[in-house]
Amino acid sequence: MALSITKLAEKARGELSKATGLDFSSILGVGRENSSWKVTLEMVEKHSIPDQMDILGIYEVLLDEEGHLIEFNRRGLRKRMDIESV
Repeated sequence: MALSITKLAEKARGELSKATGLDFSSILGVGRENSSWKVTLEMVEKHSIPDQMDILGIYEVLLDEEGHLIEFNRRGLRKRMDIESV
């Protein structure tokens, strides 16, 4: 049975937290990539006070059809307060 996007995002979040020991911050995107799913997430690399200064890692996670972790890669870092212009 195929998993919903919501379930895939939850699985990616949990698997990445287990693999890295980092706290989850937010989901940036979910989409198909060939026969797998790519989920882009932000994880807290370093907690700071105030929390606007937290360092967030941007990760891409690949999951198979059942939601099992295939691979993950950190694609960048940013401060929580930094904004991205579109």
